[in-house]
Amino acid sequence: MEKSTNLACLSQSYDFSSLDSVKKGTDMNNNHVLVDNPYFIVDMMYATPDNMSGKAVYMSFPQQNKAYLHKNAYQALLSVIPELAKHHYRMRIRDAYRLPQAHQALFEAVPIPGFFKADYKTSNHCHGTAVDVCLTDENGNNLAFPTEVDAYTKEFQQQVAAGQFAEFQKHLQKARHDYMDADSEALKNRAFLKALMESHGFESIPHEWWHYNLKGWQDYPIIDKL
Repeated sequence: MEKSTNLACLSQSYDFSSLDSVKKGTDMNNNHVLVDNPYFIVDMMYATPDNMSGKAVYMSFPQQNKAYLHKNAYQALLSVIPELAKHHYRMRIRDAYRLPQAHQALFEAVPIPGFFKADYKTSNHCHGTAVDVCLTDENGNNLAFPTEVDAYTKEFQQQVAAGQFAEFQKHLQKARHDYMDADSEALKNRAFLKALMESHGFESIPHEWWHYNLKGWQDYPIIDKL
């Protein structure tokens, strides 16, 4: 298809060996960049009501439906493009850098213990070193995974809003990397995404298949404004 050919050509034009690659984004303040690349579909879940808070939280803050990352995290993310092109995939970015004020708003909106860190300083999203992602085909259709990103469904969001947490917390078991009771295609895609990200400078966490932290995230400070 014409679209996949153009994407493949784009992937070959990047120099992934140096920080010059971050110039393909917009450098905001020498710390973080705006993600801007046709291989990445920016679709920030907290910029719409379709998330576990039920609110378009990010639309009240400057980031809105834009994805920012620390420039080193963006460099690492750019390096996955050749592998995406090889398989005719793209990547949907559902969350990235999160303003501390936005994090606090989410923490207050979703009262599930542990779902959002109580202290924004301990959230890698607020350091610009974390991404929540899934894979799509070249036309932007999501591949199968054991759950949606954030394990979201409208039904569970409504239950949580009503103070009913038990069913959603049970459902969250399906978000774990060691959950194996899903169809084979979903398990294959989860394993592919994990191998892809871990081979390009990111670390997974056991309980969220979609969440990846830049290796060495401990060394990065909070980014407190855009």
